[in-house]
Amino acid sequence: MRIALIGANGQLGSDLVRALGATDLVPLTHREVDVCDQSCTDRLLEIHPDVVINTAAFHRVDDSELDATEAFRVNAAAVHRLARWCAHNTSMLVHVSTDYVFGGDRNGTEPLTESDAPAPLNAYGCSKLAGEFAVRAARCRHFIIRTSGLYGRAGSSGKGGNFVETMLHLAAQGKPIRVVNDQRVTPTFTADLAMKIAELLNTERFGLYHVTNSGDCTWYEFAAEIFRLSGLQPDFGPTTTASFGAPALRPVYSVLAHEALLAAGLSDMPHWGDALRRYLAGR
Repeated sequence: MRIALIGANGQLGSDLVRALGATDLVPLTHREVDVCDQSCTDRLLEIHPDVVINTAAFHRVDDSELDATEAFRVNAAAVHRLARWCAHNTSMLVHVSTDYVFGGDRNGTEPLTESDAPAPLNAYGCSKLAGEFAVRAARCRHFIIRTSGLYGRAGSSGKGGNFVETMLHLAAQGKPIRVVNDQRVTPTFTADLAMKIAELLNTERFGLYHVTNSGDCTWYEFAAEIFRLSGLQPDFGPTTTASFGAPALRPVYSVLAHEALLAAGLSDMPHWGDALRRYLAGR
């Protein structure tokens, strides 16, 4: 099975390179191919992959709210072109989406399943949902993977790091740290996500999957555990989404259930606390 991995040097892409190391893998960095450019599908024609994994995305949520053009260009239009190419060339497509396709009301207590109706609150979520629709409309064999709160050892080039590294950096600077305590999510270690994607590829049970670490927490609770495990005691406290004042609305509850994953006969993902310990131990 020959796999073309788009975004191979990104946060998730780097871990996918390790998880898929025993396969016939062709890693493609952003410098080599731009998913928005014709050169991307030209390169795929040269490779002739059985599987295309697309991890490329415009994920700057607040920037998307101020100007959605780039978000829709990368997250929807480019995905549409890629999915149509896969359908025409009988390649399987693995596309990575987000929990932000959901609105997640304040009273949410039950994790959201693959059959729950999406209702994005911001332009970024709308662009990612449009990408999902584009994949389905192309009628290629596909896996759509919704995940959330990614952090990995490669960092996130588009955001200048990841949440864990940002918290540790702020603590080292001695600055006051305030983190929202009214958005409940599941932070996900990209190494765990990459391993589960590699497992899914061998099932041929195509469709939509929620793949995050297990359990849930607020961003404040996540930060508190980062500091506890790191032995740090910074000037740290909770705040609210309203007080933080980000341009884009975020869902207050976007915890994802793993129904499709378990129905495919695969084991559940590790708990987010265990994942965080392993991440910090490997820094």
